[in-house]
Amino acid sequence: MRKLLLTSLVLLSPFAVAGPECTTVEKSQWLDQTKFQDDLKAKGYEIKVFKVTDGNCYEIYGWNKEKQKVEIYFNPVTGEIVKEEIED
Repeated sequence: MRKLLLTSLVLLSPFAVAGPECTTVEKSQWLDQTKFQDDLKAKGYEIKVFKVTDGNCYEIYGWNKEKQKVEIYFNPVTGEIVKEEIED
């Protein structure tokens, strides 16, 4: 039984990949979500989905100014990009 459980965990582990960890700073010190989104839109981003991740990141799904489909994780304290995936 133990072997079966271990095998199951090993096989399922690639599916449990989480996004990045962005910060441990208290949320009171984070950038305002609405202002942050407005700033991104002013830079040419189109936001389809905006959310706060379990890793304490601001994450968007949408399009960049070049109209490429993107998934981007931002540090909510600094606004810096932590991870970015661009669809060709």
